[in-house]
Amino acid sequence: MPETAPEEVPDALLVRLLRRFTVESGRFVELFGEAHGLHRTDLNAMAVILDAGLRGESVTPGRVAEALRLSPSATTAALDRLEAAGHLRRSRDPADRRRVALELPERARELGGRFFLPLAREYAEAWRGFDERERAVIARFLAASIEATERAHTDMPHPGPSGRRAAPNHGENPRRE
Repeated sequence: MPETAPEEVPDALLVRLLRRFTVESGRFVELFGEAHGLHRTDLNAMAVILDAGLRGESVTPGRVAEALRLSPSATTAALDRLEAAGHLRRSRDPADRRRVALELPERARELGGRFFLPLAREYAEAWRGFDERERAVIARFLAASIEATERAHTDMPHPGPSGRRAAPNHGENPRRE
């Protein structure tokens, strides 16, 4: 029996599935934020700090601002909320006392783990049906999708002084005379 070609999956379907995944995972993260009085920006800052820690890297407020494309004042506000809630610890870098290092206290890690562990279990169960070769393709697909998203948002206009992104101006005059 001849081997059949794999069913082609149109780009539009992949985009819709990624969008649905983004919406559903966003809703899940928002539940955590609502339960703990945290903004989405606060949670994103925690993710940047957690990921840097997992890589063994130290993270500064400037690095959080850069990663999230936030103004200095918006970054400070988010870090202040996290610190007030006990989810962040600021300390001075012993090698350079001018530098502030950010870390998540164990309490914050445990709290996040209790909330996100059930999701990790659901993912693990859902992924059991994929062999290692398929997992490698999925990992490559996700990494490529993340890189494409990063490239797309790098091309977006940067926030103005208010911290909000300015609408792209494609040579049009927004004023009506």
